[in-house]
Amino acid sequence: VQLQASGGGSVQAGGSLKLSCAARGMIWSVFTSSRLGWYRQAPGKQRELVAELTSSDSENYQDSVKGRFTISKNNARKTLYLQMNSLEADDTAVYYCYVDEGYRDHWGQGTLVTVSS
Repeated sequence: VQLQASGGGSVQAGGSLKLSCAARGMIWSVFTSSRLGWYRQAPGKQRELVAELTSSDSENYQDSVKGRFTISKNNARKTLYLQMNSLEADDTAVYYCYVDEGYRDHWGQGTLVTVSS
């Protein structure tokens, strides 16, 4: 299984980016029944949860991104997304997608998001 993240880049404050994470080699039933999400790690800081989709498709967000970020998935494509709007300088970080099967998890390689003010 390989999680391939993409969509990062440089944007000015107030702009938008959409991250994608394709779960290659993962069985469809595993993807649809797992907890999925995005973490981020800013320079000098610990990795933190940004948003997640539970196995029952409930959405959870870090308070700082509520109303600005939206997590979603396409089961047919086994792809996870993170739409990020109204980006702020504090959103600058490497973003990692993950899939939690319950007894093991998988992580993407990270994609860098840089927001300039």
